[in-house]
Amino acid sequence: MARPILMSGALMALLGVAIGAFGAHGLKPFLSEQMLAAFETGVRYHLIHALGMLSAGLSLVSVPLRQFRWAGWAFFLGIVLFSGSLYVMSISGVRGLGIVTPFGGLCFIIGWGLLGRGYWKAFPPKNTPFSPSDSQ
Repeated sequence: MARPILMSGALMALLGVAIGAFGAHGLKPFLSEQMLAAFETGVRYHLIHALGMLSAGLSLVSVPLRQFRWAGWAFFLGIVLFSGSLYVMSISGVRGLGIVTPFGGLCFIIGWGLLGRGYWKAFPPKNTPFSPSDSQ
């Protein structure tokens, strides 16, 4: 169950580094400052969420919760939609692709929420004065 997410997370990290290097060295002379900034934003979010995928996959190894599995795939989809749309928009100049970007951002938010929910379930609070069960 964890293997596909871990392998995909590692591949996404590899691609993030390669795409970032390509942008910094190969595209810089050809892109406007604004388009280069958009491309770099895509790379930054790509790499951060590749690490999120790896975190979700490693969490699955220890605690096989569906929240971790769904978080990993939400991060993957977010990378494709958010970063992918920024890459294509920057290179092609087609600004209409920007409509896809927020859906990728939503996938990122969902992924972090699922990861947090998984950690909440995996490590429930002990009997403390601040335990949610005590406040009801």
